[in-house]
Amino acid sequence: MTQLLTAKNVSKSYGSFRALNDVSFTVGLDEFVAIVGPNGAGKTTLVNVVTGLAPAEGEVRFKGRSIAGSGPVELARQGMARTFQLVQIFPTLTVRETLSIAIASRPGRLGSSLRRVSADKGVRSECAFTANLFGLASRLETPASALSQGEKKLLDIASAFTLKPELILLDEPTSGVATSDKHTVMHVLLEAARTAAIRSIVLIEHDMELVSRYSKRIIAMQEGQIVADMPTADFFANAELVATVAGKPPVIATGAGAHALSH
Repeated sequence: MTQLLTAKNVSKSYGSFRALNDVSFTVGLDEFVAIVGPNGAGKTTLVNVVTGLAPAEGEVRFKGRSIAGSGPVELARQGMARTFQLVQIFPTLTVRETLSIAIASRPGRLGSSLRRVSADKGVRSECAFTANLFGLASRLETPASALSQGEKKLLDIASAFTLKPELILLDEPTSGVATSDKHTVMHVLLEAARTAAIRSIVLIEHDMELVSRYSKRIIAMQEGQIVADMPTADFFANAELVATVAGKPPVIATGAGAHALSH
């Protein structure tokens, strides 16, 4: 399998606290990998490192090139994007304006004003296409502050999708979303990923039911180390491992949504 992302012997400390300790893993083309673990396991630090934060030790490569210290613009140029657990949108901007800013941040468009970008026919067409993918077509002129929490999450993810990444890292994409809406968010996200030709997804998620339904592979972390890296079915077949990582026995999902990222 062709590898997109490779982390090798990565460690990271904050003072005397060892947040990551000799972590190694890969993400290949057409993979949906979930990173799971209790609070303080090192998940967010790991994602920070693989999206440009320089590790204290080890190396991170994307498509064979070191990305240590790379900023979001350089990562986007190379084909990687990230969303955050907390929604990163401006509440006073409309959906169209938010997507236009994301499009303007792509390499080659930097420096264009919001008014100029928003008036561009190509940008308007892309905004409409992206909004339609994420079920936001009727909300293009709506300020972000008037969206539901689920819609805000989708807008945040849609903004990352406009960067046209090959690999996207999703940090708790359903956090703060009502339980009844979580599967809607995930289904929309996966359909959009297929349409946008995003090759691989890395999901950081606490909800084990979502992890069991949608991921193909699980990287489980505890105390800054990887304690398991295995297919989803194998992970959930190990009740002791699941209890250790999740803190309690999860509700396991089965059905059409399982292993959803396939091409």
